[in-house]
Amino acid sequence: YTPNVDCGDNVIVINAGKIKFTGKKMNEKVYTSHTGHPGGQRFQTPREALVKNPASVIERAVKGMLPKGRLGRALFHNLFVYAGSEHPHAAQTPKVIKF
Repeated sequence: YTPNVDCGDNVIVINAGKIKFTGKKMNEKVYTSHTGHPGGQRFQTPREALVKNPASVIERAVKGMLPKGRLGRALFHNLFVYAGSEHPHAAQTPKVIKF
C-alpha cells in the first residue's frame, strides 16, 4: 500500500442506476454546484441526479473520498461507471468482486 503512487488499477462499476440510499438521503441530500456566473448556484438531489445521469452519483461519492490534488485527479481517471450492466472493458478480462 503506497498512498502517494498511482498503481494503475482500474475500477469498473456497473448498474449504477440501481443504487439505493438509506434513510431519507434520496430526497434530502443536496448536491451543490456553481456555474461560475453571478447567481449561478445550482442544487440537485440524488433522485434528480439519478434521472439525469446515474453514473454521476457514484462518481461524486468516490471523488470526494480521493485525495485532493494532482494524484487524486489522476486516480479519478481510473474509475469507470456505467448505468447498465454492459461495459466496453471485456477485452481486459476484469475480475468480479462480490459484496
